[in-house]
Amino acid sequence: MKQRKINCQILLIISSLFLFYSCNGKLPGADARKVSYDPKERVAKNIEEGRGFRLSNFGKSNSGTFDFASSNELWRATLDTLDFMPLALANYSGGIIVTDWYSDGSSNNESIKISIRFLSNEIRSDALSIKVFYKNCNMKDDCKVSDKSGELSNELSKKILTQAAVYEKENVGKKVPYIRSDPEKK
Repeated sequence: MKQRKINCQILLIISSLFLFYSCNGKLPGADARKVSYDPKERVAKNIEEGRGFRLSNFGKSNSGTFDFASSNELWRATLDTLDFMPLALANYSGGIIVTDWYSDGSSNNESIKISIRFLSNEIRSDALSIKVFYKNCNMKDDCKVSDKSGELSNELSKKILTQAAVYEKENVGKKVPYIRSDPEKK
């Protein structure tokens, strides 16, 4: 029994050595000519490429990196267009805005709800998916909800894209490009 345990340990050590040295001793990305000597630049490059992890992010469910919502012209234009309606959900990282049921007061039994999904951050005609729902209720609180996304959806899309283009034009001169320092030129 003792001999068998020793044989298992030896086999485990040999197989571990085989795994570690089967790559001819070369580790991926270990070429010093291609890697900066500055650790801050290496960390920044790894984060930019989505590699590695940080202990400060341990246990958090969001692993993606997102811009601030205020810097996205399409998002801002959508919120400005829908500012008269109460919002039920506005999730920037999920790319969706859903309004609550809204009625302007002219008809007590009709209300509207709008759902907008962001398919792209670029300002273009297929960047948004807009659905418009109408709710019509009779006196007995018997309500019917129907999807009537046609004309109103197109008008909303046009208004949002126009406003987003205006915001983008205003911000063109304000955006500062990221410039990486080159350790060779110091």
